[in-house]
Amino acid sequence: MPPVVLLDVAGLTPRLLAHAPNLAAVGRALPMVGPLPAVTCTAQATMLTGEPPSRHGIVGNGWLYRDTMEVRFWQQSNRLLQAEPLYAGRRFTCAKMFWWFNQGAPVDWSVTPKPHYGADGSKAFGIIDATDCDLERALGPFPFASFWGPGAGLASSEWIARASALVIERNRPRLTLVYLPHLDYDYQRFGPGDPARVREVDACAKIVLDAARSIDAKVVVVSEYGIVPVKRADFLNRELRRAGWLAVRDGPYGEQLDTFASKAFAVVDHQLAHVYVRDLTLDAVKERLAPLADRFVGPDHPRSGELVALARPDEWFAYPYWLDDARAPDFARTVEIHKKPGYDPCELLLDPALALPRARVAWKLLRKALGFRMLMDVVPLDATLVRGSHGRPPATPEDGAVLVSSTRRLERARFAATDIFGHVLERVCGR
Repeated sequence: MPPVVLLDVAGLTPRLLAHAPNLAAVGRALPMVGPLPAVTCTAQATMLTGEPPSRHGIVGNGWLYRDTMEVRFWQQSNRLLQAEPLYAGRRFTCAKMFWWFNQGAPVDWSVTPKPHYGADGSKAFGIIDATDCDLERALGPFPFASFWGPGAGLASSEWIARASALVIERNRPRLTLVYLPHLDYDYQRFGPGDPARVREVDACAKIVLDAARSIDAKVVVVSEYGIVPVKRADFLNRELRRAGWLAVRDGPYGEQLDTFASKAFAVVDHQLAHVYVRDLTLDAVKERLAPLADRFVGPDHPRSGELVALARPDEWFAYPYWLDDARAPDFARTVEIHKKPGYDPCELLLDPALALPRARVAWKLLRKALGFRMLMDVVPLDATLVRGSHGRPPATPEDGAVLVSSTRRLERARFAATDIFGHVLERVCGR
């Protein structure tokens, strides 16, 4: 059996394939039914395990860890998967290039972003390179600032594509998993649909496709969701606080969410929110939040909230819980994906209220280079600046996730993300 490359192009949809000739040429394209929520960690876990979130346990990009009452986002441990991923216990070589749940994954080669954290609170960008290819020596440092934050853009996906090509050609894995995130960035900042962004990620994909062709590998292209235009943000936590159910601890660095003292709070994730409730009736919380949500769906895993809320199709959920921006926590105006108790797409933007924001960034980076501590507080608190989101089921299949496969045996009219597990293993193992 030939090797297989599973290429995940975040945000790609059947409709957008018209602007991606290299990806479209891979094979037949089919709409794909994604999981709920349609977010990165949940979608990737679903494809890796062939199970829904109710079984693999990845109920979002983050959730409440009930044993410590901490909200944690973007955890990378492979042990969080509560179902067996396709590379576990298999007798084939595997390379995992920037897919999630990379740390501790039983694969032969992998690379994942992982900053270094100093005892004084400082942070230095870095990756964990376990590819035997010395990627940063071959390609230069990974452009971490373009992977997330106001500087997020094409450079990180180009680097990932070139790194993946190098690993494919040198190590010749039987299965290579590649993740290209580029479409996410401007589609959330400015709204979806710009064909130029699709053409850019298609050019990145060509680097991977050419490498796959050089070792006669079959290619399976997938995406996780489509991004939809949004008009407004809804603040579930502010409503819960006004009801007297969400508690904070005020201090020198602003107000912090107090999960132990709160009777209800929401861990928001794009267009879905896990609402954790104690000592209240669920009907009372539903009634309070109903004007801000489209509907509620039943929780289907212990990691889920007691209520799970879906935003309206053209809206999304913002995490802020403070009522006065003067008391916002200091991390609110920074890129701080591990401290915020919810997903914050405002991190993709520079605050337009700042005078000369790019000069401000340069000055702060200079202070950091000189050894001074600094706070990169350039992120806006204005949620109305966000123009794209995802997480709900798509309104039409053409605007949802997609599968493009070079195999001739695509007899179904539509795939589900849970089918990718078997589809890939059949390509790799012949069964």
